[in-house]
Order: sequence, then structure tokens, then C-alpha cells
Amino acid sequence: MTPDPIAQRADPSGPGAARRARATGPGYHSPEEQQARGRAARRAVPRSAHAGWRPAPDRPDPIALLEEQAAVRVPELVPIRHGRMLVSPFTFYRGAALIMASDLAATPRTGFSVQCCGDAHLLNFGAFASPERQMLFDINDFDETLPGPWEWDVKRLAASFEVAGRDLGFAPADRRAVVLAAVAEYRRTILDAATRPTLEAWYAHLEINRLMEWIADEVRQKRLGKKEAAEAGQDVAKARTKDSMRAFTKFTRQVDGDLRIKADPPLIVPIEDLLPPDAAAATERRMGELIADYRKSLPPEHHPVDEFRYVHMARKVVGVGSVGTNCWIVLLLGRGTDDPLFLQVKEAPPSVLERFVGGRRPAHNGRRVVSGQRLMQAASDIFLGWLRVTHHDGQTFDYYVRQLHDWKGSADVGTMRVPGATLYARMCGGTLARAHARSGDELAIAAYLGRGEAFDRAVADFSADYADQNERDYEAMVAAVKAGRIAAEHGV
Repeated sequence: MTPDPIAQRADPSGPGAARRARATGPGYHSPEEQQARGRAARRAVPRSAHAGWRPAPDRPDPIALLEEQAAVRVPELVPIRHGRMLVSPFTFYRGAALIMASDLAATPRTGFSVQCCGDAHLLNFGAFASPERQMLFDINDFDETLPGPWEWDVKRLAASFEVAGRDLGFAPADRRAVVLAAVAEYRRTILDAATRPTLEAWYAHLEINRLMEWIADEVRQKRLGKKEAAEAGQDVAKARTKDSMRAFTKFTRQVDGDLRIKADPPLIVPIEDLLPPDAAAATERRMGELIADYRKSLPPEHHPVDEFRYVHMARKVVGVGSVGTNCWIVLLLGRGTDDPLFLQVKEAPPSVLERFVGGRRPAHNGRRVVSGQRLMQAASDIFLGWLRVTHHDGQTFDYYVRQLHDWKGSADVGTMRVPGATLYARMCGGTLARAHARSGDELAIAAYLGRGEAFDRAVADFSADYADQNERDYEAMVAAVKAGRIAAEHGV
């Protein structure tokens, strides 16, 4: 009989012995116990139970959920958010994380918790530079991160491929194949993580060089076209050009001898154009104090940010789901104008998962984002930190801080064909599994998933049904705009 590699990890002499040797606490489960929990979960929540989606009679009104979010966002930016969501059912899906979290709360769950991304759709993965200047592929958006059910991230990712596949005109069988590729790669990667020593599973990551080798192999096997491979190489090359110097050239200009961020309203609005003169001046005078507060969230030893001085700031609209939250870009200079640093200071409201997972609310949502990112990513931005700010009107907001550009890149989903989408689905599925394995019950999840395809097929069924629901919600939003219930500004 072929040995079970997960059971081998539980063997005192096997590769998982390091985990068994750690100190045990009240929440500790041995590898054998974790496997037993996973197998028991199959009986309590069969893998087939994840199939399908049917809205409950008392399902919350999706437009009411969007209105709830709009009530705590910058009023003049909310119509831009709505307009971006209305471009297509896929862009609607990107902005509908709260709606889907509400829906997922009613779906079966095994009871195994991980650090969830909270918004694991396919465009929240991409390339970025590690502190060692290696380009990695990983999750790159953690605004909604919170401990929660692992299934929710998997289902949001899988359904995003079904929704995007419809947007791209893929045939139903091709869409299903792409979704199955994502979920199967998640399952295989979790199974692999469960057989590895703790640190080996923790350090696992996907370097872009390894990814390009993977793409080349797909071309050799005739599973991917040369044109798609060349486009992937172009995306990587483009990402390497995105750094603070490029942002400096793109976003700044000289005004009476002073460096200033260029205005491009309503998407980029300098502080002096946004606030009354006294409030703008007072905010800029406080920047030294605010940067010092942010500095406390970074390692205490000497840090590169210590060598930069504040120059200017502006509000910048980003993304789809984030539009309407306070987001700033901050220009700092080091040794001169050829030594710039752009930081993004982004508001961190409560996670969309918070009301559905229970437990204690985070004391600081900026720190929540940073802690989740540091846990889930293979490597994180050295400028990643947080702060709390009281605005000129007396309101207090939590923020997280990161570099604006640091070799950041993303796939061009709009040009994808089925082979490229299938490979990309595998990349995202495996990446999500590695992130979950750093924080959760990966042995229990692996034992629950097993080596068969029952879970894969169930989630593919769910994704098709949920994509139908997403289209109905999209049409409801179109109707709400036409009826004047909500406002939308298109083309911004």
C-alpha cells in the first residue's frame, strides 16, 4: 500500500517532527489530531455540500449593502466607485466583496480557520519586489484580511474566474475547466504543504524567474501559445520599470521652484486644492509628527525612511472597491530630486468579514491589514506600516502605509485566452494555498480535501451559480442608478 505522505509528516521520525516538538498550548492539535479533525469534517460537511448557490428568502438587498458602505465614504467619490462597478459584471464583482461576504456567511464551513485575504479575486494577485530585490508572485491586496473560514477565500477566487470568463466570452466548458484548475491547484498545494516541515512550508513562494520557466514549459508542451508567453514576459518587464523614480517623473512638477504632485482631478487632488488653506497648511505642518507615528510601526533599528523628508501629498483614487475611502500619496525626498520615495497611505475601514466571523474586533484596522499581509505574503514591503490620524474635521481614521510603486505588476486579464487563463488560475490557486498554509490548519484542510476532485467539482458548481447571482445583482445596480436611488459617474 502506498504510504500517506500526510501521515508520514505525523511520524515522530518523519519530516514533520519539528512541528511536533513545539510547545503545546490550549489550542494546539497534534498532526494526528489535525488529520482526524479533517476526516471528521468530511462526515459533518461533505465536500459535495459546497456545490451550488441559492439565495435565502431573507438575503440582504445588495444595493442596501452598497449604500451602507457609501454612507461612510468620501461623498464626492462614491459615484465614481459606482460608475467603475457598472462597467461590467466583472467590475461589479470586484467591488462587491461585502455582498459576497454576506452570502458566504450562509454557506457550509468546516470550522478550520486561516488568515483570509477577504477579497481573493483574481486581480488581487500580482508581481512585486521582495526586500532582497527578487520579483515574486503573490497576493497583493489585504484591505479585507481577517482570520476566517478558508473556504470563503477559495470560493471568491474560483467565482472570480467564472465571472471573468463570461466577460471574456469563454464557452461554459472552458470556464469550468479554468475554475477547476484554480481549485485543484489550491488542493494540491495544500496537500504538498501538509507533507513538508513547518519552515519549508512557511518559506514556500513563487519567484517570477520560476514562473517564467513554468510558462516556457507550458509552451513546449503546447498548452500555451508563444504569443501569450511573450505577453507575460512583457508584463514582467513593465513591472520592473514601476518604481519611485518612475512615479516621481509621472506625478510631480515644479511650481515656483518647489516640487508638487500634479493635479488630475478628481483622481489626484493635492492637499492645498482639497482643504481650506488653513486646514491644508495645518495638515502639512503635522506631517513630521504623522511620519514619526508611522515610523513606530516599523522595526526600531535604523530604517531607510529615516533618511527621507516630507515634500508634498495628494489624495488619489485607486481601484474599484476602495474608491471612496481616503487614500493619499505622499512624496518624500532623500539626497535630492534623484532620490524620491512615494508612499501610499490608505484608509483601512473594518474588514467586510468582521460582522460574519465573530470574535473580537481589531483595535486598529491599519495594523490588522499589515499583520495579515505580513503573515500571508512570502515577503513584504519594508515600508509596510500603520498609523491613526485625526482629520481636520475631528474624525479619526486608521491607515496602512506602503510604497506606491515597487516593481508592482498584474496580469492583463482583458487579453487572456483560455490557455493563459488556465495557467493563471493555477498560479492564483497555489499562491492562495501557500498563504493559508502559513496561518491555518493546513493538515486538517488537506485531510478534508483529500486527493479526489469532489471539492473541486463542488466549488465549480458553486461558481457557476454564484456568477448568475452576480449578474442579477449587477442588473439590480443598473436599475438602482436608472431609478435615481444611487448615483454613478461613468468613465472616470
